[in-house]
Amino acid sequence: MKNDDLAPCASVVMPVYNEEATVAEVIRVVLKQKPVQELVVVDDCSKDGTYTVLQKLAAENPRIQLYHHEVNQGKGAALRTAISKATSPIVLIQDADLEYDPTEYYLLLRPILADRADIVYGSRFLGSGSHRVLYYWHSLGNKVLTTMSNMFTNLNLTDMETCYKVFRREIIQKVKIEENRFGFEPEITAKISKLDARIYEVAISYYGRTYAEGKKIGWKDGVSALRCILKYNLFN
Repeated sequence: MKNDDLAPCASVVMPVYNEEATVAEVIRVVLKQKPVQELVVVDDCSKDGTYTVLQKLAAENPRIQLYHHEVNQGKGAALRTAISKATSPIVLIQDADLEYDPTEYYLLLRPILADRADIVYGSRFLGSGSHRVLYYWHSLGNKVLTTMSNMFTNLNLTDMETCYKVFRREIIQKVKIEENRFGFEPEITAKISKLDARIYEVAISYYGRTYAEGKKIGWKDGVSALRCILKYNLFN
């Protein structure tokens, strides 16, 4: 099975901040994938020319829903807006860079379309796809956060911090998203672990960026993730 074998069924939701160099190419590839019924883009008050690029693309393609935050709020806030606007049966999160490969959507959608899963995480650590070799400590930090999250949720995920998360729309739109920044990942994982939902993980490729190439997450976000693991597992 490949993307061309699937009917349109997914709302791809894309938070965007200062991605002028990559966003047009990412959107081009996303819209080429047959399962994509609509692309919901939220520009989180970009300071470069990103929003101008997005306005031009949205004017050219009716499948693009474009929204704009007047004040920068963070990835979680942009996803909160985008998810609330999604209308397709399945919601898939896509970053606005080139670290993840939209041609692998079929891997993420297959468990849901086969009615085996309600939620699917794309894991960078299961070992099937190709991976760019980059930061050891960044990778170790991801694994530590995933392990701590698993200890509280009792899930056996290998990659809690992955961008590629896919949900049945009726599930994700019922979840109250509170975190505005990168705390979205541990928050949503904690909250779905408390639902009666079937959660799957599939292996994906990963083409990580360096900080010079535009990577934004840093050590402060790791500390915030620890806070969110405790907050949303113990006190919510």
